[in-house]
Amino acid sequence: MVNGNRMLYTILGFASCVAFIYMSLGDLKLSSFPREPRLSFVERNGTQFFLDGKPLYVNGWNSYWLMAHSVDENSRPRVSAMLQAGAKMGLTVCRTWAFNDGGYDALQISPGQFDERVFKALDYVIAEARQHGIRLLLSLVNNLQAYGGKTQYVKWAWQEGVGLSSSNDSFFFDPSIRKYFKNYVLTVLTRKNTITGIEYRNDPTIFAWELINEPRCMSDPSGDTLQDWLEEMTAFIKSIDKNHLLTVGLEGFYGPKSPKKSTVNPEVWASTLGSDFIRNSNISNVDFTSVHIYPDHWFHVLGFEEKQNYVYKWVRSHIEDCDKELKKPVMFTEYGLSNQNKDFQASQREQFYRSILDIIYKSARKKGSGAGALIWQFFVEGMEDYNDDFGLVPWESPSIYKLTVEQSCRLARIQGLIQENENLKVMCSKTE
Repeated sequence: MVNGNRMLYTILGFASCVAFIYMSLGDLKLSSFPREPRLSFVERNGTQFFLDGKPLYVNGWNSYWLMAHSVDENSRPRVSAMLQAGAKMGLTVCRTWAFNDGGYDALQISPGQFDERVFKALDYVIAEARQHGIRLLLSLVNNLQAYGGKTQYVKWAWQEGVGLSSSNDSFFFDPSIRKYFKNYVLTVLTRKNTITGIEYRNDPTIFAWELINEPRCMSDPSGDTLQDWLEEMTAFIKSIDKNHLLTVGLEGFYGPKSPKKSTVNPEVWASTLGSDFIRNSNISNVDFTSVHIYPDHWFHVLGFEEKQNYVYKWVRSHIEDCDKELKKPVMFTEYGLSNQNKDFQASQREQFYRSILDIIYKSARKKGSGAGALIWQFFVEGMEDYNDDFGLVPWESPSIYKLTVEQSCRLARIQGLIQENENLKVMCSKTE
C-alpha cells in the first residue's frame, strides 16, 4: 500500500507539472490578442506600397475622433461601429489623431505627463481596428489649434519660462519645445498596448505615422525652418521605429524652391506658407507624400465646374511629381466638398469624389504612384457635435456609399484580392 501511494503521488505530481506547463502556455496564448492570421507591415518599393509581396492601393477615410470617443464607455460603441462599417465598404485605412495635447480628455496633460485612461482609449482604437482588418494612419500633432496642437506646446514652454517666443511657429525652432515633442513621440512609439501586449512601433495594424497635420511656418516663407524641423524629426522617428512607413502630413502646396510648379498652386498665398511639397517630401526618411484637396477653402469665387477642373490639374500634378521626380507613392489623405457652398447639391459631391477616385484608379492600373485617397470625413449617427460641413454618415448617403464600395472593388481587382476575401467577393459581385 505504501508503494501504491508513492506511485499515485508520482503520477499526480507529474500530472500537476504537465497541467502547470499547459496552463502557463495557455496564458501566454491568451495574452497574445487577438487569435487571427499574422499581420504584415505595409512596405514601400519605389512609387508603390506593398503588402505580403503584392502592390497595395488604398481606399480609406478619416475619422479623427476615434480616440476621443474611446475614452468613455458610453461612446465607445461608435468607434467599433465606424470601423465595422469601413470594413463592410472594403476600406482598408483610417486616418485618425494619436494626439490630444492639454484641454479636455487630453492624452498629454503637460509635457511628459500622460493620462493613462486616455492612452488606454488609444490602445482600444488600435486593437479594435485590428479586429476589423483596418489599418491606421496615426497623426502625431496638429498644426492647427484643435486638440492642442503646436499652440499648446508653445504655451507650455511659455508657462514654464523656457519659451523663446510666444509665436506658434516657435514650435519648429525652440529647442525646449523640440524636446517636448521628441519625448511625446518616444512615449507613443514605445507604448505597450494594454489590450494586445504589442508595442505600437511593432504593431502592423498601424499603416504609417503622420508627423504633423498640415504643417505651415508662415514666419519663414523661405521654408528653411520647417525643412530643418522635418529633417530632424523624421530621422528621430526612424531611429526608434524602423518598421513603419512615415509621411509628413502636407497639404501639397508648392514653395519658393519649386518655382516651375507654383503655377499649380491655387493662389499666390499658397507659396508663402513655409511648406514646399517637393522639398519637404524629398527628405530621405519620408516614405510617401501626402496631399489635401479643398477647393472650397482655397477659392471663394469659382463655380463648381471651375473647381472641378482645378482639382484634375492639382491631383495629376502631384502624381506626376511622384512618378517622375520624387519616386515615392502619393496619398491624397484628405478630400472633401463643403455643403456650405452656394447652390450646393449632393450630386456635386458625388461628381467631385468620383473625379478624384477615377484618377487614383487610372494611376493604380498603370502601377503609378497614385497610391490611394482618404475621404474627409465619416461619422456614425448621433455625432452632430463632431461634424463639419464635409462630414457624412456613409449609409445615409446612398450615392457616396455606392461610389466608395465601387472604388474598393476596382482597387481590389487590380490587386487580385477578391477571391481571397469572402466579404469582397460578395460585395464586389454586385458592382460588376
